[in-house]
Amino acid sequence: MDILDSLRDQVKSNDIILYMKGSPAQPQCGFSAKTVQALMACEQPFAYVDVLSNPEIRANLPRFGNWPTFPQLWVDGELVGGCDIVTDMHESGELKLMLDAAVSTHDTDSPPQ
Repeated sequence: MDILDSLRDQVKSNDIILYMKGSPAQPQCGFSAKTVQALMACEQPFAYVDVLSNPEIRANLPRFGNWPTFPQLWVDGELVGGCDIVTDMHESGELKLMLDAAVSTHDTDSPPQ
């Protein structure tokens, strides 16, 4: 599978995915740590990819999302942004609303339509 196809699949198959440096338990940069704190405060599960241990993703994700830096938060297949945007959204309460909506629209307990 081509790396861009792989990225597309990751973004589509996860309601909330964070591309970051390190892991939520051990962020490897301050921006990733701050973003993880905001996400964890919203109390919704999220997937993550450590771009430091995935050099091919690290090299191609900026081109895929047209966003040059890490971390990158993707919700419902759309790029939300990086640390500053996520932090601002968390402080305003908008991030929690967005994450709650993303998870509830894909709730596996919902009957098929």
